[in-house]
Amino acid sequence: MLCASMLQSSLRSRTQLLLRAPFQRSLARTVGYSLPVLTGMASTTTWTGDGTQADFMLKDECILVDNNDQIIGHANKHNCHRFEGSQPRGLLHRAFSVFLFNDEGRLLLQQRASSKVTFPAVWTNTCCSHPLYGQQPDEVDHEEQVLDGSVPGIRHAAVRKLQHELGIPPEQLPLDAFRFLTRLHYCAADTHTWGPQAEWGEHEMDYILFIRANVTLEPNPDEVEAVKYVTPAELKSMMAPDSGLRWSPWFRIIADRFLETWWADLENTLNTQKHCDFRTVHSILN
Repeated sequence: MLCASMLQSSLRSRTQLLLRAPFQRSLARTVGYSLPVLTGMASTTTWTGDGTQADFMLKDECILVDNNDQIIGHANKHNCHRFEGSQPRGLLHRAFSVFLFNDEGRLLLQQRASSKVTFPAVWTNTCCSHPLYGQQPDEVDHEEQVLDGSVPGIRHAAVRKLQHELGIPPEQLPLDAFRFLTRLHYCAADTHTWGPQAEWGEHEMDYILFIRANVTLEPNPDEVEAVKYVTPAELKSMMAPDSGLRWSPWFRIIADRFLETWWADLENTLNTQKHCDFRTVHSILN
C-alpha cells in the first residue's frame, strides 16, 4: 500500500514538473488517498473515457501477470508504474502496441502528449495502452485465447483506446482486421523525465498488433501531441541519432528486432500467420 506521505514526498521532489502539466497538477491533488494494490476481481463496468489522466491512473485496473504471462491479479495504473521500494521495477502488467497502416502501406506514428507521466513527448507506434479488468466487452484474455491467437480482449482494448487517443470510430476498426503477432516483455525506467533514480517507468507484457485500415483521425490533445504517416525510409530518418527526436523504449525494441521484417512482408504479416508466434514471450530486460 502506498501511503499518502510517500506519495506527497515523491510529488514534492518533482514540484517543477508537477507545475508544468495538467496531469501532474491533478495527481498532486490526490495526496491523502490510500492506493492499495487489489488482488480480487474488479466489478464489471464500461469504460467511458471520461475524466483526466490522473483519474485514469487511479481507477483503471491493469492486468498483473508473471514472467510467463500468467494472470496473478490486478492493480491500478498508478501502482503499476511506480518504481520504488519493494517494487523497484513496478508491477508487471499486460499492455498492447498497435501498428496501423493505411492502404499505401504507411505506418501511423504518434507523439505522446507532454502531460504523460511516463515517457512524455516521445514518438512511438500508433497506439500503446493496456487491457483492463472489469470492462465490458471483457478485455481479459485467458491462456487458450493467447495460444490460438484470437486475443479478443486485447482487440477490444485496442479499439477502445484508438478511439480515445486518436478519435478513430470503432466501425473503422473491425476486430478481425487486427493481427496479433507476438508478445514482448520489457522494463524501462523513465530516467529522461524523472532523473537517474526515476520513480516512474514501464514494466509490461506487450501484445503486438498489426492492422491495415483507412481511418479518420481526431487526436485527443490530452493523449497525443502529433501524428504522422511514414514510409520505412522516413521512419529510418526520424530515428537517426541526429534527428533530435526521442522514442519510446518499447517502440525502439520492436523497431530494432522485428519491424523491418514484418513491414517488408506486410501482406503476409497482415493476412497469414507467417510471422505469428503466439507461444514465445520475447524477454528483453536491461
